[in-house]
Amino acid sequence: MAQFAARVPRPSVTLWIILCVVAVAPHSAHAQLPVQSDSTGAADPRFDAARAKILALIQKDQLPSVSVAVAQHGKIIWEQGFGWADREKLQPANSDTMYSMASISKPFTATAILELVKKGKINLDAPANDYLGAAKLTGLAGDASAATIRTILCHTSGLPLHWQFFYDNENYRAPPMEDTILRYGNLVNAPGERFQYSNLGYGILGHIAAQISSLSYADAMQTLVFAPLGLTHTSSGIGPGLEHFAAARYDSKLHPLPYYTFDHLGASAIYSSAHDLIRFAMFHLKDHLPGQEAILDDATIDLMHKGISHMNADTFYGLGFYGSDKNGMLEYGHSGGMPGVSTVMRLYPDEDLAVVVLTNTSGTGAVPEIEREITGALVPRYGKALAAEAKPPEAPKNLYHPTPEFVGTWAGTLRTWQGTVPLTLIFQPDGDIHVKLGDQLETLLNDAQWDDKMLNARFAAAIPTPDAKMHNHSVHLELWQRNGKLTGEANAEATEEPAHYSLSSYVTLTRSAQ
Repeated sequence: MAQFAARVPRPSVTLWIILCVVAVAPHSAHAQLPVQSDSTGAADPRFDAARAKILALIQKDQLPSVSVAVAQHGKIIWEQGFGWADREKLQPANSDTMYSMASISKPFTATAILELVKKGKINLDAPANDYLGAAKLTGLAGDASAATIRTILCHTSGLPLHWQFFYDNENYRAPPMEDTILRYGNLVNAPGERFQYSNLGYGILGHIAAQISSLSYADAMQTLVFAPLGLTHTSSGIGPGLEHFAAARYDSKLHPLPYYTFDHLGASAIYSSAHDLIRFAMFHLKDHLPGQEAILDDATIDLMHKGISHMNADTFYGLGFYGSDKNGMLEYGHSGGMPGVSTVMRLYPDEDLAVVVLTNTSGTGAVPEIEREITGALVPRYGKALAAEAKPPEAPKNLYHPTPEFVGTWAGTLRTWQGTVPLTLIFQPDGDIHVKLGDQLETLLNDAQWDDKMLNARFAAAIPTPDAKMHNHSVHLELWQRNGKLTGEANAEATEEPAHYSLSSYVTLTRSAQ
């Protein structure tokens, strides 16, 4: 593991405003709430409304802490921490507190991959299998050679969603990445056919970066990205010597979560501080800071932010970055969410503006709300657009209704990494859909929706592989009507809290002759 040097402290000594001077543990309802006061922009009146909103949301949503950072025109203009990074250790949050990033790990991993492209070690349009060893992607729904580095970066490779968490207080650990690829690296859609957000894809990209660098993922990221950009409070997991800076992760009831990791490090494993993350965002705004290496040229940075796969009329995904063009402003960046994590990084290139908001709990809408408040304060037309924006009505579910093309029995298999299991769907004339997996009891398909030729539904059953059987789970189906068949994925999704996994199997069904 590479060693991480701590950043030299800024000249001023951090002071703390204690909102309630009471010598009690932070678990009390009357606990003191620390706010970092001697930091860049801590007294800037432009952010008074945002500070008030943060303090209100900490109370309303029971947030342990919030750290923010803002940069514009090549300078950091505000960074500040609020609340407790670690309630048990009485550790206040500040701009150097390292938060678990969740999916903001993806832009970091994408940056490493594009650096390897720049160095001639990776071809964007080569099959990912060219860079994998014996454990290669399997083309069940399409040609695996069409699953290129580019398609994985923009989530159109055909790989499934996939997530798998491994907690320190449990007795099983993450398998080697080769095992995960052999078990779950199956194309469940044809490459290029559709956008399918895939943690597995980014786990594979991180694995490729490590393989090419002959290093672990953590050391590859340190060598390729963190050190060259001067990100001294950023690491995969909690780097050695950085333990004191790491924020604990909490559930919605402010209970600390045990430390956890994944079998998709490149998608989810990075920790970073608000100060480091805003510097990373500035690099992607092409505001290159003194001491930062030009690991990517400006043309490559533009390529990463260009919309490649489109989810709807105004939202797209590039190479590691979401983007949209709404409210009169082009924006790109990424958000992250998982147990004990909610994060956002937004870049507004026309305004040369970047905003970062980090918390150490999940299940809250506070993070995007704070980001909108900050951006609206700096860009009046954006604030006016948000104020005038009516909340859109909730889109009605496109529930399945029986049609002659579906009524009847569809039989086939569910393919797990250990073998195939018979699967049957029976579309009834009254709209019910019966489902039977292997020798398990026949049951009903629940919440069946039909969206753009895709059947989306759930049912109670058990996928019979050892990893899926570790916890109670339901089965989530996403099946597409293709060439007279229903094909797609069945995901074993653990139903217990905190989250554990979504593990995919490949499904193919054919309608029986009537």
